[in-house]
Amino acid sequence: MAGRKESKGKGELIIAADKLEGFPLAESALPKAVKRRVHALKRLQLQYAHTEAQFYQEVHELERKYAALYQPLFDKRRSVVTGAVEPTDEECEWQSDREEDEDLTEGLKKKAVLEEKSDAGEAPKGIPEFWLTIFRTVPMLSEMLQEHDEPILKHLQDITVKFSEPDQPMSFILEFHFEPNSFFSNTVLTKLYKMKAEPDDTDPFSFEGTEIVDCEGCTISWNKGKDVTVKTIKKKQKHKGRGTVRTITKQIPQDSFFNFFNPIKEAPGDGEVDEDLDLTLTADFEIGHLFRDRIVPRAVLYFTGEALDEDMSIDEEEYEEGDEELDEEGDEDDEEDFERKADEPQPAECKQQ
Repeated sequence: MAGRKESKGKGELIIAADKLEGFPLAESALPKAVKRRVHALKRLQLQYAHTEAQFYQEVHELERKYAALYQPLFDKRRSVVTGAVEPTDEECEWQSDREEDEDLTEGLKKKAVLEEKSDAGEAPKGIPEFWLTIFRTVPMLSEMLQEHDEPILKHLQDITVKFSEPDQPMSFILEFHFEPNSFFSNTVLTKLYKMKAEPDDTDPFSFEGTEIVDCEGCTISWNKGKDVTVKTIKKKQKHKGRGTVRTITKQIPQDSFFNFFNPIKEAPGDGEVDEDLDLTLTADFEIGHLFRDRIVPRAVLYFTGEALDEDMSIDEEEYEEGDEELDEEGDEDDEEDFERKADEPQPAECKQQ
């Protein structure tokens, strides 16, 4: 019978169900013999966490192995994007082209061929602004993108991912490859993400898989007057004694995607958590994952917008699930409010006659 209390016999634990519902069991309230067995289960749980860590370490090795198999495909993609290679007619054949051809009349087909011939001298090289288009369309990247970043990102030719070697600490490097340009002398900008796939000694049960624990950027060798991460301001300063006025020029930081390569570091201190810094680092780590797991492997689908549609549908499903949970909770709250209001005396002017 629910809610019925019974006396505890020797070595038994009988707890009223109505008091347990929705509340975690306090370990300290357990009898000594039961607590001892719970400790044995915790030791098993710890062993599970360490075995799970081995699983994620092997996953990393698989990622590293298959990254080498993917790379020839990504190299070919770069060649097509930059215009270094022109794909063959066979390589360019795609289902949507056949569908469009079936819908065209013979007259329209001839017209299309003539237009292609007339524009042949003006054909663009490769796929212009391929990566810049991705930056503009992916919400998390477009938030970082500033107008003064766009002329630089037009020179971005490729983004690659390099995984750490087996004898190195677990990490990956994002490499941004640029053609020669007037903004900086670097041909490659890098961002290193350090990872961990092992339980924390102080809180082993919080382990949920591989996580990014730190990141390092690189130094950008900006050409004079081209650094978009700072802006120059001029300020007039008046001398108190002589009354003369002089103009002071100084540089102050400004928003730019290229601040991505100069990540904020957590200063050693007294252990207190800076919430703003924590949010900034979390966002940085999320962007690292976004590039590694989605943008680089599926770049063309982000360029066309197809991957964005998929991401949005996933977000909508999660949002709808969240709405359902909120609605259920809200309905319960509404019922309680209605019951309370029914019991409360109504204001004089609102009372029923």
